[in-house]
Amino acid sequence: MDMLWSLFLVVVGFVLLVKGADFFVDGAAAVAAKMGIPQIVVGLTIVAFGTSAPEAAISIGSALKGSNGISIGNVLGSNILNLLFILGITAVICTLNVKKTAVMIDIPFMIFASVLLLVLGIFVVDMHVMVGIIFWLLLISFIVYLIIYSLKSNQKEENEVKDLTALKILLYIIGGLAAIVFGSDITVDGATKIAEILGVSDRIIGLTVVAFGTSLPELVTSVTAARKGSADIAVGNIVGSNIFNILFVLGTTCLIQNVTFDSAFMVDGVVACAAALLLFLCVVRKKQLNRTGGIIMLAGYAAYFTYLLLA
Repeated sequence: MDMLWSLFLVVVGFVLLVKGADFFVDGAAAVAAKMGIPQIVVGLTIVAFGTSAPEAAISIGSALKGSNGISIGNVLGSNILNLLFILGITAVICTLNVKKTAVMIDIPFMIFASVLLLVLGIFVVDMHVMVGIIFWLLLISFIVYLIIYSLKSNQKEENEVKDLTALKILLYIIGGLAAIVFGSDITVDGATKIAEILGVSDRIIGLTVVAFGTSLPELVTSVTAARKGSADIAVGNIVGSNIFNILFVLGTTCLIQNVTFDSAFMVDGVVACAAALLLFLCVVRKKQLNRTGGIIMLAGYAAYFTYLLLA
């Protein structure tokens, strides 16, 4: 009975996280539109924050409750899942075109952020406020670069902005944030209880169950984009999400609460770096991720998941 109740809490928590993030983004984007803020800025900041809100809520909530395994496992697990599983499935459905700037700038920056997290985790171990500041400075620099590049190249991020009344905007923002906070709280409680019942570490739960739940927005976005013939946005969506997961999610978590990088996470950190490098190697020559690359990525995730089961 305890297991069923815990699973129910996790499912309800995930629904609240995803829908809460959707409402918050719609409300914040509507505010930005009324203030005349350019669409490109909305896309690169508010929407990017919204897609990482579930990971942020889970990681911060877990750290505050002392469940560092779920906190770091959620970020590493989500990043690995995003690259190997989600991009793998999407590439099998159809070939993903990758913009030159993504190959030359965005993906290498994601590799750098992944390696930096691993290095800081190994040598600092107890990641404190200075680590959070480093991550946030890198995040701000990356966002500024994206905005400057997009404005110079006249690229526009097309994001549908709902025309909401002032009252609806207030309800969307407050309600969305409340759903995110409450959803993260019951998800962490449910996931922690499941770990206790199954006798596994919260690291494993964070790397699998929680990581999958918080990656649902990316999964739906990427697969839907592929089916609609807009596959070129899938890679950018995943790469941007992974960068935000490290720099924004863990950066913010470290600013609020010290996060201990357990030695068990070294393998997961190496896998996250290897997955990012694999993506780069698959797309660097032809600027696309084809079915063969997708199958290789799925095989890589299958091997990693098997390792988690046997560890």
